[in-house]
Amino acid sequence: MDELSTLSQGAGRVLGSPLRLLTGTLAYVAVVFAVSTLGYIACGWPADDAAYMVLLTIFSVGYGEVRPIDTHFLRLWTTATIVLGCTGMIVLTSALVQVFTLFQFRQLLGVGKMQTEIDRLKHHVIICGMGRIGLQLAKALTEARHPFVIIERSADKAEEARALGWLVMVGEATQEETLRAAGIMHARVLASVLPDDAANVFITLSARSLNPAVQIIARGEAPTTERKLFHAGADKVVLPTHIGAERITELILFPATDSRIHEAEHMADARRFLHDLGLDVEVVTAVDKGTLTGATVGEAERRGAGAFFIVQIDRQNGQSIQHPGEDVNIEAGDTLVLVVRGTRLSAGAIFGMPAKPVKHGRTFVG
Repeated sequence: MDELSTLSQGAGRVLGSPLRLLTGTLAYVAVVFAVSTLGYIACGWPADDAAYMVLLTIFSVGYGEVRPIDTHFLRLWTTATIVLGCTGMIVLTSALVQVFTLFQFRQLLGVGKMQTEIDRLKHHVIICGMGRIGLQLAKALTEARHPFVIIERSADKAEEARALGWLVMVGEATQEETLRAAGIMHARVLASVLPDDAANVFITLSARSLNPAVQIIARGEAPTTERKLFHAGADKVVLPTHIGAERITELILFPATDSRIHEAEHMADARRFLHDLGLDVEVVTAVDKGTLTGATVGEAERRGAGAFFIVQIDRQNGQSIQHPGEDVNIEAGDTLVLVVRGTRLSAGAIFGMPAKPVKHGRTFVG
C-alpha cells in the first residue's frame, strides 16, 4: 500500500497534470482539424467532404479519399494533415491513458475521497510534520473536535495517521502545490512543526505568500532561527528548548540529583512533558578546572551551540539558583540541571572536560 501511495505521488509530480495535458492536446487536435478542413474548402471542396476527409486522415482509418488528390497543393496539404493529425492523436491517446491510470490509483488508495474531504474544510488547521509535536497537536485537536489536516512526507507515518482516522496528505510541505491541496487558502492556522529550521522558514514564506490572512505558528530549534521565522511571516514562534526550560523550572522545587530526576513524581511529569517536545533532562557537575568552569551561563550555552539550556544551578554551600541569568558564573563543584535535545546524547559532557591551555604569544597558560 505504501509503495502504491508513493508511486501515485510520484506520478503526479512526473506528469505535472494529466488533465492539463489532456486539455492541451484536445485543443491542438481541434486546431489541426479546423485549419486542415479550411484548406480543403479553399480548394473548392464542400464543407462536409472536407471535414470527413480530415477526420478519416487524422484517425488513420484509411477508407479511401473522398475526392481525388490530384494537385501538388492537395498532396502537400494531406501530408501535413497526416503528420500533424496523427501525432496529435498519439499524444491524445497517451494523455487519456495517464488520466485513467491516475484516477485508478486514486480510487484504489482512497486518495480521491480524502482529497474531497480536505477540499470541504474551512477555517481548519494545517499541521506540517507528524513528529512528536505534530502527533501531540493532532491528538489535542481531535479531542477539541477542531478540523485539521496533516502534511507528512513519510508514507509510513501517513498510514498511521489514516489508521487513527485523521486527514493526511503524503507530500512535501515546502511545495506550494502541496499547501494548496491542503487548503491553505481557506485555513485558519498553519503549524509548521518540523525539526528542520530551514524547512520551517521556507514553509512559512510559502504559506504567507499564498494566504496573507492565515495565522502561522512555527517551531524553531536554534534560538537564532526565531528572528528568521518572524521575518519570514510567522505570527508566533515556539522554541521547544525554552518552553521545556520554563516548565521544568516551575516543577523543580528543590535541588535536583540523578536519583530525584528518576524517582521524584513531579520530575517524572517534567520528563514526560519534555519527551513529547523531543527534549530530556540531564544533571551534570562542573569539575575543577573544567572547560566551562568559571564561565557564565550565557557563555556556556553559546559554547554548547544550542545542545542544552541551563535551568538550575545547585552550589556546594546549599544555594540553589533556579532559571539562572546569563551573567551567573559556573563554579567548580556546581550541580547543573540541563534541558537537552533528545537527539544530543550526553550534551552535558562538556562540563566534565578539562580546560584546554590558552595560547598567549608563544606560551600556553593552563
